[in-house]
Amino acid sequence: MAALGFNLIAAMVIFTAFWVVTTSKLIHAAVALMGTLFGVAGLYVYLYADFLAATQVIIYVGGILVLIIFGVMLTHRVSGIDTLQTNMPNRPAAAVVVFLLFMGLTALLFRTPWHMADAAPVVSTVEIIGAALLTRYLLHFEVASVLLLVALLGAAYLARREDG
Repeated sequence: MAALGFNLIAAMVIFTAFWVVTTSKLIHAAVALMGTLFGVAGLYVYLYADFLAATQVIIYVGGILVLIIFGVMLTHRVSGIDTLQTNMPNRPAAAVVVFLLFMGLTALLFRTPWHMADAAPVVSTVEIIGAALLTRYLLHFEVASVLLLVALLGAAYLARREDG
């Protein structure tokens, strides 16, 4: 039953990722990207990486994707206009490369001896990551937060500065 759920989520990720790169409407691509990012979070749950799954949903779906949608919606030049594909002459070569890559990965998938281990007790990764961030990597964590604060202040200054 777990394999069926994993396969359904993986199929959803592949379908929505394909939709992202093939659609000509930016809003449709953003919605498909949301499905892809949620699916990747679901795959993280199946890998027992609960912290990464929560981070995926909070940062990428909740932050980055909303920023992309607002950027697209607030840009007046793109509203109602389909994006044009300018790489038409490259499509046959790209299709050949993708097909060869797919065949190579499929051959590798079926030739690899997959060893199944006994299920180990699952330990929450949140406690391990939290302890590492507050002990071993505390200085790195604080330097990153100060750097992000300075970048935010710089962006606010540039946005408020008058032209001229």
